[in-house]
Amino acid sequence: MLALVISLGSGLFFLLTDQGDPTKKRLFTSLGIRLALATGLITVIIFGVATGQLGNRNPWDSGTVESQEFKELNPPK
Repeated sequence: MLALVISLGSGLFFLLTDQGDPTKKRLFTSLGIRLALATGLITVIIFGVATGQLGNRNPWDSGTVESQEFKELNPPK
């Protein structure tokens, strides 16, 4: 994520300093690097969710709906 922000900043810098010079391709190179980093980040997130290493539970969540229904149907004695 930090590399994406750095790439975004370098793209802004190249946009302002090159001033539309068609011989300089630094802005497009920065865009390509940013796209590659974003694709890699999305791939890592999808892999993490698919393998169960990343989830969508919140710290304030009391559990899944199934566990709540189980607790309601089977109260402790």
